Amino acid sequence: MSSTIDDKIRDLEEEIRITPKNKSTEHHVGTLKAKLAKFKRKRLDIQLSKTGSSYGFDVKKAGDGSVVLIGFPSTGKSTLISKITSKQSKVGDYAFTTTSAIPGIMFHKGTQIQIIDLPGIIEDASLGKGRGKEILAVARTADMILLLLDPKDAKKFYEIALEELGGVAIRPGKEKPNIRIRKKERGGIALSTLSKLTHMSEKTFSGILREYKIMNATVTVRCDPTMDELIDVLEGNRVYPQLMIVINKIDTISEKVRGKIKKKLPEAIMISALTGENLEFLKKEIVNRLELIQIYLKKQRRKTDYDEPLIVKNNSTIKDVCDKIHRKFKSQFRYAVVTGPSAKHRNQRVGLEHVVEEGDVITIIVKKF
Repeated sequence: MSSTIDDKIRDLEEEIRITPKNKSTEHHVGTLKAKLAKFKRKRLDIQLSKTGSSYGFDVKKAGDGSVVLIGFPSTGKSTLISKITSKQSKVGDYAFTTTSAIPGIMFHKGTQIQIIDLPGIIEDASLGKGRGKEILAVARTADMILLLLDPKDAKKFYEIALEELGGVAIRPGKEKPNIRIRKKERGGIALSTLSKLTHMSEKTFSGILREYKIMNATVTVRCDPTMDELIDVLEGNRVYPQLMIVINKIDTISEKVRGKIKKKLPEAIMISALTGENLEFLKKEIVNRLELIQIYLKKQRRKTDYDEPLIVKNNSTIKDVCDKIHRKFKSQFRYAVVTGPSAKHRNQRVGLEHVVEEGDVITIIVKKF
């Protein structure tokens, strides 16, 4: 079955490649891309099922956020995790030192960030080479992907890595397109675009929806998506972790070479895991980009605990706070009392959907039994 799917994928990719790109062929290309995405999803499901788990290596999430180290063999992932976390990963000057997922905890300014060192990926990892499916499947669960690159051919391997991650429906560093689809029983497709569509016509947009059997729906579009971005939304299995690009081993290159790399990858952070150069800055940036905030808990008739703040993600709700404190809190929840930036006044009573802000003081009131 897999070979049949592979053949269809190759045929569709070739047809897309040779089809002239213009207004008259736009609708046809959109339909082809939708069909291609569905076959790729089928192939991904088959390949993941062969590992016995859709999540690959068994790694339990911990800490205030999770970061997965992705890189090719011998980029220094094991050295890095040994330097910035409490975990000692096996280090060696040869490829494939790490053969399993190794989680560690990075402590920085009151936060605890889980850093997971994975075996090095290779080209075509998304097709299963080098246990690639198991490696990349772990990345689907992470809040951030830290892409660790060697200074040599950094741009080339950056592009290969993004392609491999894309092959398992990961869109690192991108935002999910703001498209809302509400299906209805009749009336066709009512398309409301709040910004001009520049990548495709409304006809093509509706044609892609119909390829996914969406014949009757109200669709609100608050962005200008490409065909691929629309298909990502319709596929529904894409994940959008944050992306951090890190160039390791800068102790081995000159300032001139550093400058050339910066021009090609201006957003990259340059470090040396071996000498420790820029590691403190790296830890600070990991915490900043995970957009974590500190809130404070206060038990009834007691003082606020300012010594041990609760770390939650930005835009978290009281519901998220309850989940972090104890899994039973949500089911026993009555209301919360909030004082701080998110409250309209001191001791405001709020419900589970209230969004908390940095510095809030919160008391959770639960049902009495």
